[in-house]
Amino acid sequence: MSDLVYENLAEALDKLPNGFPRTPSKVEIRILKKLFSPEEASLGGQMGRTKETPDVIASRTGLTPEEARTRLLNMADKGLAWNYEEDGKSLFRLAPFIVGIYEASSMDHELAHMIEEYLSTGGAEGIMRPQPAIHRVVPAQKAVKSEWILPYDDVKAILTRSKSFVLRDCICRDQQKHVGNECRFPLRTCLSFSDSESPPGKSSISKDEALAFLDKAEELGLVHTVNNVTKGIGYVCNCCGCCCGLLRGITDWGIENSVASANYFARIDPDECVGCGTCNDRCQVHAIREENGVSVVDLAKCIGCGLCVTGCPNGAAQLEKKPEAEVVPPAADFKTWEDQRLRNRGLTG
Repeated sequence: MSDLVYENLAEALDKLPNGFPRTPSKVEIRILKKLFSPEEASLGGQMGRTKETPDVIASRTGLTPEEARTRLLNMADKGLAWNYEEDGKSLFRLAPFIVGIYEASSMDHELAHMIEEYLSTGGAEGIMRPQPAIHRVVPAQKAVKSEWILPYDDVKAILTRSKSFVLRDCICRDQQKHVGNECRFPLRTCLSFSDSESPPGKSSISKDEALAFLDKAEELGLVHTVNNVTKGIGYVCNCCGCCCGLLRGITDWGIENSVASANYFARIDPDECVGCGTCNDRCQVHAIREENGVSVVDLAKCIGCGLCVTGCPNGAAQLEKKPEAEVVPPAADFKTWEDQRLRNRGLTG
């Protein structure tokens, strides 16, 4: 089967709100060849954002409904498609590349190097520049005053209401390890959760363990990021600026809004600062510098994560809420986020 099915698949992925931009080297086609069989690519190229039954998808592909269903279930198991059960029916849609296919992939040396080439030659720009951002920052829970934390930023409350929890390896650190960049932070830091009960698996943890891990991530100096919505938050990534793709948008590729900042900002009291440099070491986006022996926050770079606050040994750093006129709430839900993203990319659903 020719490269045409992979070209069609790349175009289908780029029509999704998240995007999958083309590059001069066409490394994205090599990535798709590694992740999709020709048959999967052919089927994926006939799919999009709309959730459809196997019968509807089959009608466009020449497959029987049962053949399509079997193939779609296999693709969903591999994270290439998303599967929904609604009103007793199985529905499928094409998974986006990020967040979706990339995170579900089995990383190895070859794929890691292709991903690095893709992101650095236009992939990051095309995926991370459009707004609204894919992820947003939520502040370290110990850095925010409880009386004014915004409901969608209260990750601990969301975890407390949830019923099942999984802690998995960070795909970004795994990818960076394969390209020779060994991270100083732990690998197993991606926390997902659900408000429904799920059978326990090898990566499952308890609610108490999930809450304790959230505290541990803040202690380590990792930035909490979540899907950029108000309702339907289902995971917390705990990110470092050296490995995690969306923060690397800031640190490596100069994409200031690659992740949506929290609606807070840090200030450091120069009279209380002793110039120990702890906040500088903990800032994952290089927003803190030393001036005249004290630390100063660059508000244009600050993402409001609060790690400087939780790490400051003498309380010189504080997190403050932005003025109401500057508060930008996330999209109401995933569908709204997708609609906004498509419009901003000049596409239609």
